[in-house]
Parts: sequence; structure tokens; C-alpha cells
Amino acid sequence: MNREEIEAILENSDLDDEIPNDSVSEDEEDEISEVGSVYDPNLSEGTDEEEEVSARQQDVSGVFPSKNGKYMWSNKPVLSGAGRRAKENVINTAPGTTRYAIARTDDIKSSFLLFMPPDIVKIVIEMTNIEGQSVFGHNWVEVDSITLEAYFGLLLLAGVFRSHGEALECLWDDRKGRPIFKSTMSLRRFQNISRVLRFDNKSDRNERRSRDKLAPIRDVWNHWEGNIKKMYNPGECTTVDEQLVTFRGRCPFKQYIPSKPGKYGIKIWVLCDSQTSFAWSLQVYTGKDRNCKPEKEQGRRVVLDLVKDMQGRNVTCDNFFTSHELGIELLKRKITLVGTVRKNKTFLPAEITKLKKKPENYAHFFFDNINKTTIVGYVPKKNRAVYLLSTLHNNVEINANTKKPEIIDFYNKTKSGVDTLDQGNKP
Repeated sequence: MNREEIEAILENSDLDDEIPNDSVSEDEEDEISEVGSVYDPNLSEGTDEEEEVSARQQDVSGVFPSKNGKYMWSNKPVLSGAGRRAKENVINTAPGTTRYAIARTDDIKSSFLLFMPPDIVKIVIEMTNIEGQSVFGHNWVEVDSITLEAYFGLLLLAGVFRSHGEALECLWDDRKGRPIFKSTMSLRRFQNISRVLRFDNKSDRNERRSRDKLAPIRDVWNHWEGNIKKMYNPGECTTVDEQLVTFRGRCPFKQYIPSKPGKYGIKIWVLCDSQTSFAWSLQVYTGKDRNCKPEKEQGRRVVLDLVKDMQGRNVTCDNFFTSHELGIELLKRKITLVGTVRKNKTFLPAEITKLKKKPENYAHFFFDNINKTTIVGYVPKKNRAVYLLSTLHNNVEINANTKKPEIIDFYNKTKSGVDTLDQGNKP
């Protein structure tokens, strides 16, 4: 549909009949300008300026092309209903712990074993024994499930005792150590298991690593990542962002992100529940492939990968991920999107980026009614503007208390799910 056809439809349609009477309150009747829907805090009730804007509202039904000419943005929403679009956010499963997890949880140990099921334990035991026999020969005492559980238990206890940087000999020391370590297994046994602990067959690793940098743990990772989805159903709001798992050892895809608590580590793309920060879907970033061209639209691809088993929720993300194309694709999967947008994105209408000289708390709205998308430009303080895209919201809504668009408040409320999860990765 070209621009002329869209303009003809808008001119021949009665937009006021499409919007319920309660969709715009009396306090918000000054929110429509000649180039889009706006909220200007400097306009007060009963002023001549307000009457002038109200008159313009009745006459104008503009259509504004995006910078790339691919999309048409309107100054009014023509969809019926106000506020958020609810039909895309219909959750068929109750948020929270699943029945599968509840039925298999009796105590602390059973809770832990939910995330370390028999299929993962089997791989670790088999590969560790293969490596143990290769290194120690006939002197190797094979690991079984009880030994492996004891080993993992000691690792967890070392964290409980805040033993980071403490020598192993101190933990097993007769006078200064913790008795439970020595009572569980000898120091030599613990060191031997640590030396040969493996998650794959080392003999064919190089061949697999040529195709997959995560080859040493790929099988275990896939089992574990798929298993966590059985434990928890995310709520109506989810967050997608990057997490940095602190690590300073040797790794070909180790990242440096100064904004993260640990700064150095392994980057993981995470989709988590916005309220509880439960990590529901994860993908390890293994760096750029030297033999391939740099990946285009990586953010879009990451989000689509993470939500492949989810529907009926909203995804909140930052401007690395957000695009109009992503919002359209997610709506097809019954998922809405709220995210910040960079000013230079070509799907934006040129008019919305001209906010530099606007007053504080000024908001400017545009609507792609064909693709059910709302964009708002907002001035939080003088000479600064932020831009957000939403397929969840469909109207000009300003919070009476914060004086901010409802899209902004919603984003601020749901954006920090992964950041909260990342707080546990401080060195």
C-alpha cells in the first residue's frame, strides 16, 4: 500500500469514531499538534494556545513517511480501544514455578537436582572417567553419581564460605579449615577430579570446535538450557539484555564490558522474567567468526532466538535490539515489544527527531496503524531526547504523577530484569 492510498483511507474515515470517548481525557485534549500527537507541559487549561491546538486537531489527519520511505506514520491511532493492546498478551500458563518442578521438589537437594538432571550427570561422569583413565591410568578411581554430587556440594560450600582466592589447603587444614571438607573427601581426590572434570569427549573436540566454539560444553549446555524452561513460567513482562558471567581465565571469546560489575567474562544473551529475574532462555555469545562477514541485525536475530518457545508476553529491551521489523515479527508470534530506539534509525519519521529545543517533559507521538506500532519522542530534560517504540501501547497516555508518557514508565519498570540478575556476578 503506497502513501497516496493510505492518505485516501485516512481522509475518508472518521477517526473520531474509531477512538472511544474515554481514550483521551479532558486534561490531555491539548496533546495533538500539526505534525503528530504531542504533550506540551507549557500549555495550561483555558489558554488561547490550547484553543488553537484544539482547532488544529479537528482539521489535521497527517501521514508522515519514515526516513527510508518504507513506513507511514500517522498523528492519530485509528485502532479501537485505549491504553495497552491486550490481545497479543494472553498467557496460557500460570506465571511462576511449574507443576513439573513442584512435583519433583521435596528438599534442597531435590531442588538442586532439578537443574542437574540424570542426562547431564551421565555425560559428566562418562567424560570425566574417560579423561581420568587417560591421565592417571590404573590409579584412577572412577567417579559415580554420589562422588560427583559430593564434589559439587563442596564447590557450593566454598562459595558459601566466601573462599574465593583462598588456597584449597586452607579449606582442608586440620586447625584453620572447615571440617566438612575433610570429612567429605580427601584433598588429593578433590584436586584429581578438578583436573580431569570434562563435559565432552576430548578425542574429537578439535573437529567439533572448528564448527562450534562452545564445543567443550555444548551438549551439557543444550540439556541445561532446555531444562530450565521446565521449571518456571515467566510473567507477562520479560526482559532481553546481555549478562556478563565473570571469568578471567583463558577463553577465545572472553569479553570486556566496563559497564558490567565483573568487567571481564563470558557474555550471555538472556531473556528473563522482569519481576523475578529468573533466566528463562539463554544464548552464549562466542564472538565473531573470522571466516564469516560481521553479522547484520544481530540484536533482532538474538531476540527471535530467545523467544522461540514463548508467546503471550511482552519483551522489553534496549536500543541494540529494538527495531520496527522486530516489533512486526514478534506480533506475528503474539509477543509485544517495548524498547528504546536510536535517533538515526531509518524507520522513524523525520519529524519526531526534531525535539532538541522542546521544553522539559515534552512528548511527541506517532502511530503506524497498519503494523500496530507506537513511537514516542520524549524530552526528560533540556537539550536531551529519548525515543521509544511500543507494539503494546496504542494511544497518547501521560502519567499524571510523573508527567511522562506511559510507555516511558512501563519501560523503566521492566527494563532491569537482567541487570538485577547480573548483580550476582561481581568479582
